[in-house]
Formats: sequence, structure tokens, C-alpha cells
Amino acid sequence: MLQNFFSSFLNRPSNDGQSSRRIHDRRETDRCVCTMHGRNFPVENWSFGGALIDADERMFAVGQKLDMIFKFKLRNTILDVNIRGTVVRKNQGKLGIKFEPTSQTIRRHFQQVVDDQVAREFANSQV
Repeated sequence: MLQNFFSSFLNRPSNDGQSSRRIHDRRETDRCVCTMHGRNFPVENWSFGGALIDADERMFAVGQKLDMIFKFKLRNTILDVNIRGTVVRKNQGKLGIKFEPTSQTIRRHFQQVVDDQVAREFANSQV
């Protein structure tokens, strides 16, 4: 019986179940800051579902709801995206934020950021 128990762990490629895998790809190359409570915080990475923000974790609580403005630097403009999220984890100067379900407008703005980065990379490759 104990052997069957241990063999079930060996048969799986990892200990992570499907539920812990990311739904959206993380983006680290975009120039972006997040404004919360009137203060700007650098964004380490973000996705369509959440973000990892550099901030003093002592100022926030897990489960806290936040109104945020993400400011993305595009080629010709700065794009502001108002979004609401929840702190899902915090440690060592970082906050893990999960976005509330996004509207079509917010998804369109996020796609605009991705498209701008793709166009920038293509333009740079042609030089």
C-alpha cells in the first residue's frame, strides 16, 4: 500500500497540479508603473490576469482590494489603464496582485500594449 502511494508521486512529471499553472503569460519587457494611493510603484511583470509589483509589503494586507492605474509607455503616448485587483501574496518587497475580471475595454488596452511592443521589436529588427 505504501509503495502504491509513493509510486503515484513518481509517475507525475511535477508536484504542481493543473490549478497552479499560469493562465496568462507574464510580460517583463514593457515599461510600466502602477499608481496606488497616489504613489507610483514599479511593475516587475504583468499579465492579463495580474501583476507583480515592487512595493513595501508592510503597507498592504493579503486580501486587500486595490484601485490601481497602470501607466504603460508606448511608442508615441502613455496609456493609463484603471483596474481593480486583490493582493494575493506579499513578501520581500513584492506584491502579487490578481486582477478582478476585466472589461472588454481593459482587455483591448492590454492588447494595445502587447501590439505596441511587437511593432517596436519588429521595427528594431529591420535596422
